[in-house]
Amino acid sequence: MRVNEKIRVEKVRLIGAAGEQLGVVDMQEALKRAVESGLDLVEVAPQAAPPVCRIMNFSKFKYDQEKKEKEARKRQRVIHVKEIRLKPKIGEHDYQVKLHQAQKFLTRGDRIKVSLVFRGREMAHQELGRFVLDRFAKEISDIGEIEKGPFSEGRNIILIVRAK
Repeated sequence: MRVNEKIRVEKVRLIGAAGEQLGVVDMQEALKRAVESGLDLVEVAPQAAPPVCRIMNFSKFKYDQEKKEKEARKRQRVIHVKEIRLKPKIGEHDYQVKLHQAQKFLTRGDRIKVSLVFRGREMAHQELGRFVLDRFAKEISDIGEIEKGPFSEGRNIILIVRAK
């Protein structure tokens, strides 16, 4: 934003400190009014013809904007996507460990991407992998809901789950 003498145009549309329209005035007149009121002349719409300038306290305006941005960043929630990889011939204990991890991720509010990976000749028996994924989806349905899937992607079957 350009302020005071950095505004390089001949005429501007001026808005007063209270928000009232003061019309199109010469740049020198606008600066004089801003100085008389003890405030700054700030260009708020440079693309307009003529540019729109406002009489305001620029340092207070910048402070308020930074405060709003900080508040917006504070309320922002980052959602992580955690991946859990399974295989069609997974052992029962390994399956339970992966299920427990998924439940932990979902209670934290993360999304999980469950990838069932086929190697070699396992591709010939994809129904075994679908069975494992269906079981996983059923057991996790109390704290999560399926967002997308299961769908095949090369040698993987992928299921995306989000927290309820």
